[in-house]
Amino acid sequence: MIGVLVTAVIAIIFVSTTLGRAIYAGQSPGLTSFALIHFAGYLFFLLMPVEALVPVYQGEGHAGATLVLLAVLTAIAAQIIDYSIGRSVKEGSIHELIGEARYLRFKATIDKWGGSAIVLFNLLPLSSPNMLLVAGITRYSARRAFLYSALGLTGKYLAIVYAFDTVSAFLAGPS
Repeated sequence: MIGVLVTAVIAIIFVSTTLGRAIYAGQSPGLTSFALIHFAGYLFFLLMPVEALVPVYQGEGHAGATLVLLAVLTAIAAQIIDYSIGRSVKEGSIHELIGEARYLRFKATIDKWGGSAIVLFNLLPLSSPNMLLVAGITRYSARRAFLYSALGLTGKYLAIVYAFDTVSAFLAGPS
């Protein structure tokens, strides 16, 4: 319960000191606030629905391609931290916690399906930061993890930008 409250407070502080400040000042939120909030949202201990930021910032006039690039880069940067934290967990600690046999079965599953799971978790609004933490814990290939992550993230954010453009054009009607 305390962890959830601390996480919520940190998320509220991030959003209010960046996006909130710009809105209250009557300004268009800048790309710096987008990058900071988005980065924070991809840390495994701060779960925020950062995908919702893209249409907000796109509606403020920021280019979709720029938002996709920033979203993918900041997500990958945060996921590097998530993966590294997972990688720093010693295998002996995991064996003590869940048992060696169970860990080896879990690791075999991640080795077999990890790439597909990473793409899927990044493509959909699922907890991809936690997936990268697990990839680090199981010593899944970092190169493959970040390649699959980038593919899923790029697909997700391109779809969001395209959907926003399509809905905006439909609502604007014929010109």
